[in-house]
Amino acid sequence: MNFVCTKCGKKTPTTTLSPNCECGGLFELPETSVPFNSDLIDTHEWSQFRYRAFMNIEGDAWKEVTMGEGRTPIIKFNDDVLLKMDYMMPTLSFKDRGAATLVAHMKAIGVKKCVQDSSGNAGVAVAAYCARSGIECEIYVPEGTSPKKISMIEAFGAKAVVVPGSRDHCADVCRSKVKEEGAYYANHVFNPFFYEGTKTYIYETYEQLGRIPENIFIELGNGTLFIGAIKALEQLLESKTINHFPQIIAIQAEGCSPFYQTVKQEAEELVDIIPQLTMAEGIAIGKPARAKEILEMIKKHRIRVVEAPEDKILDARKALAKKGVYAEHTTAAALCAYDKYCEDYGETKEALLCMCGAGIKSDH
Repeated sequence: MNFVCTKCGKKTPTTTLSPNCECGGLFELPETSVPFNSDLIDTHEWSQFRYRAFMNIEGDAWKEVTMGEGRTPIIKFNDDVLLKMDYMMPTLSFKDRGAATLVAHMKAIGVKKCVQDSSGNAGVAVAAYCARSGIECEIYVPEGTSPKKISMIEAFGAKAVVVPGSRDHCADVCRSKVKEEGAYYANHVFNPFFYEGTKTYIYETYEQLGRIPENIFIELGNGTLFIGAIKALEQLLESKTINHFPQIIAIQAEGCSPFYQTVKQEAEELVDIIPQLTMAEGIAIGKPARAKEILEMIKKHRIRVVEAPEDKILDARKALAKKGVYAEHTTAAALCAYDKYCEDYGETKEALLCMCGAGIKSDH
């Protein structure tokens, strides 16, 4: 199997240790040739890899890596809102979906050491799966990252490097190390195998409900869940499993909302912003590496973008807790963004929100 460069179209074997194409373009994987079909779900496998027929993965390395990630319940919040409890994962966030798939690929091609930059949850997930797979790991996180997430990274035996400054600066520092030392870049944004894992969020929703909800709210920072979900929905539509594309609503933090500002200004390219401090640390990304790809998806599928009001995040977190859901701040932003969306577009029924991260990881 080959990667395909999003910039020049050149093919590169997926066994490469390079993080991107020689021209500087990012890699993507070819679309899977197998149409979605419920009969091809491996119902004997109790993890996200029950959907491997529709995922770009090769070999059986996943069997030694998986910790049963996926298969998270969908519960009712109220008559209009469903919650997909994706923090019910081994490391308490949806990032386990992508990490399990990426680390399985790393194990298959013989990677011994990797580095990654993260706002917290992806770093925790990669550290955990690397520990399980015997791969040495170094995680770069920006200052202000929840101490509990840093403690989890270190508990898995990975080295946590706290970088002063913004999340975007943290990524720059980590990528410099990749260039200087030639370390394998186990990044959830650069490496397309991560999206093969997040695609399962949609497969799973369809299997559980027997349908796709009309309105799907997805937190959007670097786009790890967003891109995977869109790719999976396109598969379902192409296979005629669903007869129309649902309304996708991308959620940004009020203090860091480049896609919201781009859509608002009707700009062709991502606008420059100055990120502000926000409790929604998981989506505080000012310059996403796959901005062009995300903007194309927003335009193609008429995706709406909404800001989560900063002063409403804690209220939303309390509202979730009163229903027994203890979510982190970034996840609570999804609920306050839903409320803002209803203010802007009217009452919105049949909505699915992703509970991306557990509250116990972000009490800071």
